Amino acid sequence: MLRWVLAVSLLTTSLAAQTGPLQQDLREQLQRRLDGIASRLDGTLGFAVVDLTSNERVAARLPMQPFPTASTIKLSILYELLKQAEEGKLALNQPARLERRQVAAGSGVLQHLSAPLLSLADHAALMMIVSDNTATNVVIEAVGMANVNARTQAMGMPDILLRRKMMDAAAVKRGDENVASPASLVKSVEVLWRGDGLTKDSRDAGVQILYKVGGAIRGAVPSRVRVASKTGTLEGVRAEAAVVELEGRPFALAAMTTYLRHDPDGERAIGDVADAAFSYFERLALGGAYGRKAP
Repeated sequence: MLRWVLAVSLLTTSLAAQTGPLQQDLREQLQRRLDGIASRLDGTLGFAVVDLTSNERVAARLPMQPFPTASTIKLSILYELLKQAEEGKLALNQPARLERRQVAAGSGVLQHLSAPLLSLADHAALMMIVSDNTATNVVIEAVGMANVNARTQAMGMPDILLRRKMMDAAAVKRGDENVASPASLVKSVEVLWRGDGLTKDSRDAGVQILYKVGGAIRGAVPSRVRVASKTGTLEGVRAEAAVVELEGRPFALAAMTTYLRHDPDGERAIGDVADAAFSYFERLALGGAYGRKAP
């Protein structure tokens, strides 16, 4: 996988040199299509789409505006866990019994178990794959909320703010929502996927978890293409971030919705954004400099 990522980076110069009026017109069509999805949504949609070959943001809407993250904040929590494990500050594979005070409602399975014995690595997998809120709170306690925020700030994502544990109703009433902008959220999944600042083993462990997450982006992309993603769901809010490993033109996407009148509309809008982005990048991957698909 790391060799594949390096190969993609080597293509940057040659493919970026092919950008011209034809590609620019296609990009403008993408932006218009995405803006149309946003205009039809009964709610607010923000997104950021990044070409991982050229490292350009090719489309965006409200890219710097903080939105509620729901469970997509767990990307930053996972990164901090992997980083602290590398630094020897905590042990990923040492089992510990779950305390009842750590149990949170909402999504997840741990709240229904009597006395599970799990490692932090196990909690991380549950946090990401089934978005287990109890597992998330265990990981937050282990790494420290302030450390997550310090890390995102140091890595150029200052508007990613972890301000409460999962399902902390009192914090929500105070207005202490977990937030991020689409631009920072898409960067959070990019840095995990690339392994910025991580060893190869840590990076691979994190990405293997993200491959197991479903969602609207995963559903909009052909099954032959691998997707590393995280979803987020709250009342009135839907958010997702992913790297789509399209051969020849991988891309990253974050789409965030809020003020939804009907929650399923947010999922459909995110899926539509992913479908439009995939269509754009697939044509770049297959069409060469002038758009003619190879026979």
